[in-house]
Amino acid sequence: MSYNGGHYDVIVIGAGHAGCEAALASARMGCSTLMITINLDMVAFMPCNPSIGGPAKGHVVREIDALGGEMGRNIDKTFIQLRMLNTGKGPAVHALRAQADKFLYQHAMKETMEKTPNLTLRQGMVERLIIEDGICTGVITKTGTEYHSKTVILTTGTYLRGKVIMGELTYESGPNNQQPSVKLSEHLRELGFDLVRFKTGTPPRVHKDTIDFSKTEIQPGDEQPKFFSFETKASTNEQLPCWLTYTSPETHQIINDNLHRAPMFTGIIEGTGPRYCPSIEDKVVRFSDKSQHQIFLEPEGKNTSEYYVQGLSTSLPEDVQLAVLRSIPGMEKVEMMRNGYAIEYDAMVPTQLWPSLETKRLPGLFTAGQINGTSGYEEAAGQGVMAGINAARKVQGKEPVILDRSQGYIGVLIDDLVTKGTNEPYRLLTSRAEYRLLLRHDNADLRLTPIGHEIGLIPELRYEAFLDKKGRVDREIVRLKETKVKPVDVNEVLAKFESAPIVDGSNLLTLMRRPEVDYRLVDEISPSPEVLDDEMKEQVGIQIKYAGYIEKQLQHVERLQKMEKKKIPDDINYHEIHGLAMEARQKLSQIVPLSIGQASRIAGVTPADISILLVYLEHYNRVTAARG
Repeated sequence: MSYNGGHYDVIVIGAGHAGCEAALASARMGCSTLMITINLDMVAFMPCNPSIGGPAKGHVVREIDALGGEMGRNIDKTFIQLRMLNTGKGPAVHALRAQADKFLYQHAMKETMEKTPNLTLRQGMVERLIIEDGICTGVITKTGTEYHSKTVILTTGTYLRGKVIMGELTYESGPNNQQPSVKLSEHLRELGFDLVRFKTGTPPRVHKDTIDFSKTEIQPGDEQPKFFSFETKASTNEQLPCWLTYTSPETHQIINDNLHRAPMFTGIIEGTGPRYCPSIEDKVVRFSDKSQHQIFLEPEGKNTSEYYVQGLSTSLPEDVQLAVLRSIPGMEKVEMMRNGYAIEYDAMVPTQLWPSLETKRLPGLFTAGQINGTSGYEEAAGQGVMAGINAARKVQGKEPVILDRSQGYIGVLIDDLVTKGTNEPYRLLTSRAEYRLLLRHDNADLRLTPIGHEIGLIPELRYEAFLDKKGRVDREIVRLKETKVKPVDVNEVLAKFESAPIVDGSNLLTLMRRPEVDYRLVDEISPSPEVLDDEMKEQVGIQIKYAGYIEKQLQHVERLQKMEKKKIPDDINYHEIHGLAMEARQKLSQIVPLSIGQASRIAGVTPADISILLVYLEHYNRVTAARG
């Protein structure tokens, strides 16, 4: 017998990193939101690496924060180490990475959600969707409870038909021995969705007191750390070091001797694994010329002795895992607290989604996170915040918010998924973005905070602070351009930077363009009459030094945006367009691109196909206008 559990604007299924951002976004935008998850003790749980950020991923966290999401604020509250990576390179690839206290992280996120108005948390197993007149209008749980809604967001992570694999052992399970979701996966197939089988994995955890740290290299955090959230200005968090060691020839020998017991090579594992996060057995086989691989020992929190062995993801049998661990310098006597394992799960073919992350087959149903074929907490959270925004916008009768590739890494991520699809767990890389110089860690607020404010996720006080910062930076750049200096004023200071002296007069902006000069020169010669913090000074320096390159990228963006503005009606029958190649007809019909720009990025659609499509659209629009 069914039971009516109530009516909501938005229902979010799953409480991982995608689910948390989706539920918070919709609730903060004024929609009554219900989050249903299998186990409320697993809200924002980190089943794999206890860290946030890194190349491209750190950029996504900054973008989530600039839009008004929670991940940046939450990691700033609960980090046990912060490091800025790639500081020897240009600002486009600077990437912040935090080691998290994984227990504090999930507790802090759950507390935030419990205190958020319009948001209800409920423990339950969703098994079916409610569909009325071809529209998703709610969910049904294992207990028979029906929850009705205007929109539903699926953020099921790796739980759909999850199966854990370790050596010869396999059993149905979600991450960390949680219940898997089997019937919902079957239901999605019944509804006609295309699902694929993917795989991910995790390394063993070991006891801190059994590690000989004297044989490893310390990896401390930054003495003056930067933060993920634009709201965080300082922290009193104590930082804990990580430790670096390496596999040995003995490690590789043990693995090679046991490949006949490795599920990856025996055929037990059917799912496709992530190319950019291979297991240790995969690395040893694929890179047989390498004598060692890096292994990082990372604390999982302040109040636990468990250490995460990064770089040693594995599905080898338990006895082999222990032998491998004890062959690594510093871990000769280590005790393993948790085994590593592989997990297979069902994922949605993401080309079945609109760029809003609403499914094409079932209006009202959105998906976000690993169900869309991605890997990583940050990629999941980035999709989650956009799905939450767009589900809320649909409820409010407003157009969806779609970030393009020049606005953010989140835009690159979603466009790649819905336009190109993925045949393996997708990981965001800086190389996937054409406009890396525009999509920097330092300027995420300049790119996205106005959008966050417009949709109601950035409160007025924070928006005013953002406008104040932007104004100070803009005025300072103008001041430096207008401030003239003579050789007698600056040559002594230039010498400190090992920079060539000037012979004639110049302005400070021109001097700031020199690669070896930074804002300290301005502070010494002509301090700003306004108060500028370090973040503002950094922004001034970057905008001045890279102005030429930034301008070129902006010109390129402008040209491509003309393609994005050429919209394609959704009732086009591509099979009727003469001259289109058969592959182009099939791909265009499957993906139904919203614009010429999106059509041009579909694999198998050639420039010749785009030219034919443009001619057809011109004729189509003329005929439509004549009828109109």
